[in-house]
Amino acid sequence: MRVGFIGLGSQGGAMARRIVEAGYETTLWARRPESLEPYSDTAAKIAGSPAELGAASDLACVCVVNDADVREVIDGEQGILRGMSAGGVIAVHSTVHPDTCRELAEKAAAQGISLVDAPVSGGGMGAAAGTLLVMVGGNNDVVARVRPVFETYGNPVVHLGGIGAGEVTKLLNNLLFTANLSTASSTMALGEKLGVDPVRLAEVLARGSGNSFALGRITATAGSLDQIAGHAGELLRKDVTLSASLADAAGATVGSVLDAADATLAQMNYPRQDS
Repeated sequence: MRVGFIGLGSQGGAMARRIVEAGYETTLWARRPESLEPYSDTAAKIAGSPAELGAASDLACVCVVNDADVREVIDGEQGILRGMSAGGVIAVHSTVHPDTCRELAEKAAAQGISLVDAPVSGGGMGAAAGTLLVMVGGNNDVVARVRPVFETYGNPVVHLGGIGAGEVTKLLNNLLFTANLSTASSTMALGEKLGVDPVRLAEVLARGSGNSFALGRITATAGSLDQIAGHAGELLRKDVTLSASLADAAGATVGSVLDAADATLAQMNYPRQDS
């Protein structure tokens, strides 16, 4: 299988390298030439546009930041769909609205091309180690075809249902993580006010039933949300906003998890505009 990859950030770049090192014929594209420099020592080919990458790929993976970028690289004037042949597959690794993936899947299907949504969790370190959590939505047969590529950087690779199921699951994961940040931060602050040594409290909580991934991030930054806000505040606001909009469209009551997530965003100075 010939594989293309767009979105060579800290996470996507490590994913692309895992694909190259697994021996797949790989083509890369990036807006900034410097993003391609780390691959000069590999067998990866460089495309002049997403369309050219699509023409050279049986599977094109997209790991860009937001919905607008996903639409542009897939369905823009020089998008993947302008070059990919019928029978190809596009994998959206970005965390975006599930409707974006569903709409693009319809456009791709009109050309005989399949699309799966496959957002990931685990960061650059997880990608480099091949331990990303890959959450997949799409046709059973298509997912089975691309699973070997996903397994070069993902373990586990979880198929959750039809198009959009992966995105919904990733957004729920990020909603809960955001909520847990404020509860962990406030617990650490309360412990200090009650005279418990923060280092000892963190040691106990990490081994108790109150442990969480968010607690680990809080204790690693001495109880502060500032560092997390600096590199993830905008992304978490995007994901919480998307989660809230999905619930609203479905007429579902979100409950306390959204209140806690909004508390986190407020503490980070990244509040939702409609909260």
